[in-house]
Amino acid sequence: MHIGKYYRVLLILLPCLFVVWYFINKNEHKPIRTLPYFGPKNALGNPSLRKKINDTTYHTIPPFYFINQYNQKATEQTVNGKVYVTDFFFTTCKSICPVMSNSLERVYTKFKTRDDFLILSHTVDPETDSVPQLLEYGKFHNVNDSKWLFLTGEKKHLYEIARKGYLLNADIGSGGPDDFIHTQNFALIDKERHIRGFYDGTDSLEINHLINDINLLFEEYVYKEKNK
Repeated sequence: MHIGKYYRVLLILLPCLFVVWYFINKNEHKPIRTLPYFGPKNALGNPSLRKKINDTTYHTIPPFYFINQYNQKATEQTVNGKVYVTDFFFTTCKSICPVMSNSLERVYTKFKTRDDFLILSHTVDPETDSVPQLLEYGKFHNVNDSKWLFLTGEKKHLYEIARKGYLLNADIGSGGPDDFIHTQNFALIDKERHIRGFYDGTDSLEINHLINDINLLFEEYVYKEKNK
């Protein structure tokens, strides 16, 4: 009689345990929300066969060569395997740039302990913003490491990557003496140098959004690693 009673209890519990196991297992393998990709993209395929492969190549930040505030070179190898935020500014700006830099200081403080995170701030006035000038500007924003790099270089190269690489400015220009870029927008770049978001660097709510998206992007990599 006792055996029959335990058997009935077991029959009741087993479906409940299965339901609990199912939802736990489902949540463990459920894909997280991923950020979109920005910029032109192309479907991979063989044009001669007029057949497309089920894969896509996304817009990728091209190779670059700049100098940072420590007088060290910064190239695409510098950001290899790192999530990073980028912007364009100049140290003598009295309008939007101070607000943008204060916003980036929030982001820097939040993520500077991570080895796979960087901020790249490019000057749009390389004639004025020398390496020592950039170093002082970084110190003003409490930067004492290489997690936030202030970059200078050839003006034409700086402007080209702003427009064609990071897609942060739609104006047509050649990077010549009369050309000037002044944008408050930030771009979030993933570890493969794809653009994953744009944000207004003068809007505190947008910066909250940026911080959340950076965390989400890191979660995306954790999920991919667990589900290889």
